[in-house]
Amino acid sequence: MPAHVSHIAPATGVRDTGSPGLRSDAASNRRRVLDAARTLFVSRGLDVPMATIARHAGVGVATLYRRFPTREALVSEVFSDEFAACATIVDDALADDDAWRAFRRTIETVCASQTRDREFNDALLSSLPDAAGFERERLRIEEGFAEVVRRAKAAGRLREDFDVSDLSLVFLANRGVIGDAATAPAASRRLIAHLLRSFEAGRAEPARPLPPPAPLGLGSF
Repeated sequence: MPAHVSHIAPATGVRDTGSPGLRSDAASNRRRVLDAARTLFVSRGLDVPMATIARHAGVGVATLYRRFPTREALVSEVFSDEFAACATIVDDALADDDAWRAFRRTIETVCASQTRDREFNDALLSSLPDAAGFERERLRIEEGFAEVVRRAKAAGRLREDFDVSDLSLVFLANRGVIGDAATAPAASRRLIAHLLRSFEAGRAEPARPLPPPAPLGLGSF
């Protein structure tokens, strides 16, 4: 995932990627919308009504839609830093010459990020096709994950019956153990350690064959 990215979520709020040509009042409105959207996405989920976001930002609904014509566009912009960081995790994995270490760190880092920023991971696992930039970045991350899996298999370190769709099962399972913020990091680390042990090839005791993979992708949840 090495220049190592310790987590996906940035320490502070959203990045201001507004056009430098915006009037100061328009730029201020845009910033308030992004800050309000992030707060509400984290506290209430990605399906919070756009009108609620506008009200919390102190702008009219028409103003919100003028800047962000779809919910998908707003989600994409709110989580732009996280998408960039997630892509960096994949890029770092592809640059690592140890295929098993790259596979292991990718899973460990993404799952650790889920304990900090669950809403971004919900966004990553969602299918939001109306946001072209969002979809393009998500597909790039998916393709990177697939290549990390392929290399780990080619190196003989990852069991051959591991399917790239199993990554979605890993992330979904990890989401199930991080409900309590106090115990989430330890529970996540423990779960991932058990899963990685089961994925590794060449252990002393032959692994039992796995059932066929489910037809899942990152956008299936």
